[in-house]
Amino acid sequence: MPQAPRISRHPVSQRVQVHVDGELLAEVIKSTQALELRETGYPSQRYIPREGVRMDLLTPSETTTHCPLKGDTVYFSLGENQDIAWSYEQPIEGMEAIAGRVVFGGGEDE
Repeated sequence: MPQAPRISRHPVSQRVQVHVDGELLAEVIKSTQALELRETGYPSQRYIPREGVRMDLLTPSETTTHCPLKGDTVYFSLGENQDIAWSYEQPIEGMEAIAGRVVFGGGEDE
């Protein structure tokens, strides 16, 4: 029996909003613009297109990490909230769908 993939991608069909300290940082209203990645052993994450994110409020962080399944990660901060969001600018082959999309660590409202 074939093993399920470690990461699966799913379009998000409902509205997605991200608030941090009462500030609306991201909103996607149109169906299927956001992607949800489900990775074995980790909570699912919503990847939001940049056009739905208030990038003007976020500042690039010096933090970077590497995921062998997705690629190199860049992080963003909001004031004193360090590394609250991240993005894979050039993900590895097979994960191109998440390129440039932004993920927030918590704070997501349905």
